[in-house]
Amino acid sequence: MGVESLADVLFSEIDVRMECVEEVEGRMVVFAVACGRPPRCPDCRSRGSRVHSSYERRIADLPLGGRLLAVQLRVRRFFCDHGYCQRRTFVEQVDRLSERYRRSSTELARWQRAVAVELGGRPAERLCRTLGLAAGRTRLLSLLTEPVAPARAPRVLGVDEFAFRRGRRYGTVLVDAERGEVVDVLPDRDSETFAAWLTAHPGAQIICRDRATAFSRAVRQAAPEAVEVADRWHLLHNLSAAVEKTCHQHRACLRKHAEDQQPPPVPVELAVLGDLPPQQPPATQMVERTRQRHAEIHRLLDARWTISAIARRLNLDRKTVRRFKTTDIDTLLVSSRDRRPVGVFAPFRAHATALFTASGGCITAPKALVQLRELGYQGHVLAVRKHFAALRSGTAEPVRADVPSPRKITSWIMRPHDRLADRDQERLLKVRLACPDIARACDLARTFHDLTTHRRGHLLMDWIREAEREAPAPLHSFAGYLRHDLDAVTAGLTLPWSSGSTEGHVCRVKAIKRAMFGRASFRLLRIRILTRS
Repeated sequence: MGVESLADVLFSEIDVRMECVEEVEGRMVVFAVACGRPPRCPDCRSRGSRVHSSYERRIADLPLGGRLLAVQLRVRRFFCDHGYCQRRTFVEQVDRLSERYRRSSTELARWQRAVAVELGGRPAERLCRTLGLAAGRTRLLSLLTEPVAPARAPRVLGVDEFAFRRGRRYGTVLVDAERGEVVDVLPDRDSETFAAWLTAHPGAQIICRDRATAFSRAVRQAAPEAVEVADRWHLLHNLSAAVEKTCHQHRACLRKHAEDQQPPPVPVELAVLGDLPPQQPPATQMVERTRQRHAEIHRLLDARWTISAIARRLNLDRKTVRRFKTTDIDTLLVSSRDRRPVGVFAPFRAHATALFTASGGCITAPKALVQLRELGYQGHVLAVRKHFAALRSGTAEPVRADVPSPRKITSWIMRPHDRLADRDQERLLKVRLACPDIARACDLARTFHDLTTHRRGHLLMDWIREAEREAPAPLHSFAGYLRHDLDAVTAGLTLPWSSGSTEGHVCRVKAIKRAMFGRASFRLLRIRILTRS
């Protein structure tokens, strides 16, 4: 390739005359001279007419053919002949090639900035080293400049929090819900900070938020004319938590109803042996830990400790401490026992127990496995062996009636009826027959789900009155929360806006934050969030 052809590739439509190409210290160096029109003074904007001097500057450029490339550019210094300008001389800059105080070409700087936006400091430095783009992390981060926040807030503003460190420090992300773009990022989630931002950036007519009281307080203070919209997903999530708590409280009804039903079938030849004597639930490690934790938390509560102080003392989350404070010990123990994995062996536990009893404890696991295979068991012999060992030591858990967990029942209730399998519909019907309170909670939850799906906010007040009159205690409390935030909830069940795009940006913020390993400043995190939105 000749010098003319190489010049067409490197300096197409750039006012530069290429002289020669040399290899210096393992890199290609292109010697060129700026030959454009005399530039204008950066202060008074008058065009230069007299050349003061010239000098050479080396500018790093994009790699060419896998080899490092630099441009040895000769530029001119001009006099400023304007009498009132304080600047006496200035240097010409070649458009699309050089900039003041920068030793890399405009195109190389654009590439480096794009890499820094996507990866940050050290990861961007490693990638640039692989691609042959010479740049350190400090230089890469210096290319990132803070975008200018708009003077006015968007018409539809979404606000939500995100965690710098979960349970300790939080920030706030503000999103234009109409365009789906991040507007700004705040360093905390305090109502004062958000209220100050709303005061400095007026114009928000609709504000989509979750159930956080800090955001609601800031809106009432700084933008009282704006319409608050409570997010529908958070409303359904809170309703699901109330339904699950109802199922927890009435689990005894379900177990009693299941135990009154016909026990699981036992082989005819073993039915005469009778059932095993009832056993107490085994003192598993999780059950004992639940008892100790409940006793310790209530001991500190009796000593007038706050929830936050107890959480710091026991190294627990505040929500865990609050759950142990408000939930009785029987419900907690049932929940801890229900966390054991069911596995494929659970439906055959009664048959294995009957085989063990019939043989007087002499049957081996492989022999029992043969008979269990005929009944449809597809698991491993190890599960049978462990069950027999527990029977011999007296620590085996008694065969319990098949009672679905509160979370499973909640999933059946909150799912649309037409999306439930036939077997799940049958099991939910049995649960409704076993406990009238769960049946009432199911009816109310499905009615509220219908209001949310079809945005029938004008019927919300009727639902609240009905829930406060006949609902179980958890749904009664949920209805009280809705009444407390009635305007925002009604708007959420009426208007088409929600916090969906805001939640999506929160997930993206978490990915950016975790890729930086928590070592970056808030300024760098804010720049990367705003430039990548």
